[in-house]
Amino acid sequence: MVRKPPADDPAQDAPEVSAPRHAAAGLPAIAHSVRHARRQMGVARGTRALLRVNQPDGFDCPGCAWPEPDTPHVAEFCENGAKAVAEEATLRRVTPAFFAEHPVAELAGRSGYWLGQQGRLTHPMYLPEGADRYEPIGWDEAFGLIAQELRALDSPDEAVFYTSGRTSNEAAFLYQLFARRFGTNNLPDCSNMCHESSGSALTETLGVGKGSVHLKDLYRADLIIVAGQNPGTNHPRMLSALEKAKAAGARIITVNPLPEAGMERFRNPQTARGLAGPGTPLTDLFLQIRLGGDQALFRLLNKLILERPDAVDTDFVREHTHGFEEFAAAARSADWAETLRATGLDRESVERALAMVLQARSVIVCWAMGLTQHKHSVPTIKEVVNFLLLRGNIGRPGAGVCPVRGHSNVQGDRTMGIVERPTPALLSALEREFGFEPPRRHGLDVVNSIRALRDGAVKVFFAMGGNFVAASPDTAVTEAAMRRARLTVHVSTKLNRSHCVTGTRALILPTLGRTERDVRAAGEQFVTVEDSMGVVHASRGRLRPASDQLLSEPAIVCRLARRVLGDDDVVPWAGFERDYRTIRASIARVIPGFEGFEVRVGLPGGFTLPHAPRDARRFPTATGKANFSADPVSHPVVPEGRLLLQTLRSHDQYNTTIYGLDDRYRGITGGRRVVLVHPDDARALGLADGAYADITSEWTDGSERTAPGFRVVHYPTARGCAAAYYPETNVLVPLDATADVSNTPAGKSLVIRLTPGTSTGE
Repeated sequence: MVRKPPADDPAQDAPEVSAPRHAAAGLPAIAHSVRHARRQMGVARGTRALLRVNQPDGFDCPGCAWPEPDTPHVAEFCENGAKAVAEEATLRRVTPAFFAEHPVAELAGRSGYWLGQQGRLTHPMYLPEGADRYEPIGWDEAFGLIAQELRALDSPDEAVFYTSGRTSNEAAFLYQLFARRFGTNNLPDCSNMCHESSGSALTETLGVGKGSVHLKDLYRADLIIVAGQNPGTNHPRMLSALEKAKAAGARIITVNPLPEAGMERFRNPQTARGLAGPGTPLTDLFLQIRLGGDQALFRLLNKLILERPDAVDTDFVREHTHGFEEFAAAARSADWAETLRATGLDRESVERALAMVLQARSVIVCWAMGLTQHKHSVPTIKEVVNFLLLRGNIGRPGAGVCPVRGHSNVQGDRTMGIVERPTPALLSALEREFGFEPPRRHGLDVVNSIRALRDGAVKVFFAMGGNFVAASPDTAVTEAAMRRARLTVHVSTKLNRSHCVTGTRALILPTLGRTERDVRAAGEQFVTVEDSMGVVHASRGRLRPASDQLLSEPAIVCRLARRVLGDDDVVPWAGFERDYRTIRASIARVIPGFEGFEVRVGLPGGFTLPHAPRDARRFPTATGKANFSADPVSHPVVPEGRLLLQTLRSHDQYNTTIYGLDDRYRGITGGRRVVLVHPDDARALGLADGAYADITSEWTDGSERTAPGFRVVHYPTARGCAAAYYPETNVLVPLDATADVSNTPAGKSLVIRLTPGTSTGE
């Protein structure tokens, strides 16, 4: 049966399709930014907001975590940053009258795009047991209800406290402190679904689970490898940095299954050449790799480097590394034929890449979800580290590891202690600062939280931001698991799918956005964030809040803590809410690298956190050195008649927030239910361009999951590979399909089959 969407909720499976673009940004990016800003914020409000984005006296973009340059441009934002600001600073409102008009069952049948377009939440809302729609509730009553449920638990571990990456350092610190004061380390966060594999691999090999480069290192690099990443859509301001690196003499290798417009040519909208001229070609060599073949590629490059003894930095290897002989033996066994099968590349392309590597003294490797969301992601990233260690490309200018984070403070959240497996050092520091003994047992990550909800072991789910249901894998399992909870609570700025999939009772707590003024008893406050390269700086909201009923995230945590733990608790919650300087004072005493926090964050551009491998070639690993690895090489094996699917974002999207229904650079207009397939693969499967197909994933246990009604788009992806947008295809990712070690959902190498289908009308 085909379900047609309501007339005001556009169908998303019948887009217009044109040829992909071969350049990013330029005048079209400006036009789209202005259009979104005007439509959502109005001209005056939109102008005020955009001129404050990423400025020293303004607010950090609520989009990605790309760092600001030392001297920001007057318009230091990208097209998708403008969309993110417009979504948050919109003039549209979701009031109690809206919820009175729309039952939860109706909202659950709407698309995520429609839900997000309704506007900002204005009042706390409550869904009582057995009710069919949310109703307004006072803040005190809401906190009392949550406290009642938490106190009724048999164990603190029956509660889960999820965090989105947009939460400030101050809010994240308070949130983890409350969870641990309550008695649990159940602190899953969005890192579990994205760069957890990076953190796992880098901690084991280098001793620090973060990137090792500054923005200025990109300008000093001889070679930059961008692997499994699409900066043109996901981190557009990175294109400006790559353009500057090219001007300084860097060469760029792009490793990706899809050709991406931003990595082909960048038309910088901040320059005359970008607006009126041809722009800047960025990629010198495009390696169109087969999904999951990256580990095999880097292993072969390492073998070829080893075959040239003068290419290895023997002094660095001898003085600073461990495990070289075992690694070298494994690398020397790499096989050309097997590597070419795994990668889909030809020998000439690999040899060209090798020549560029050997000519470069300083090399940076950047990556994102294309490397982190496979079963073998951790060994893949460890092989990238091997590649850099061989030639001493850690701890010197213009060289290092560069995992490019998504949400604007996802790295800061982890720094603040949002982690389900805390270090003994963190727990001991909390005990010294606040005088209580935090729980030592490890908590639940995202996947294990879903399992616990499914099994009835978790009864209260509290989310600080995000859209957990839409972002998580195995949609049907996740939704059923959430519905087993006794209480679900979401601290949110806007309506999303997670508000429609509830426990027995549910609360929506509306909060201030990054763009809005935050005034507490001690006066106007600011918060801080950490960017993708470890720089901490202030963020000051400047706009009038969307409603006088909104509370800041720190205020929400503090008031909840007082209701649950009492006003006489050892933690000074009331003082923390009154003045955020007191929060930062505690952070300075608890979190290494934040000494003198209040003074240093007031410096121009903030301050950079220490990074021992980068700063001193010191490696805080178990061996005291950088560790080479010798993991077996893995890559997906696909049966005949099947394809490998990667889930990805459209250009009108940031994670689960859908700004619009276009993917301009890929030539998709007015729809999202599309599957991109190489023309030869599509023809072999009997699927014409414009045909409809159902996508079925096949898991190793014999189970299958189907997403129906996707328009087939013939597209120049790597042979044997396909691509489709999430969250629509999250239904295809089994809960147990995770990366080894990191437990990250493996949404980038799903074995699928395509069968003729029909339009869903959704």
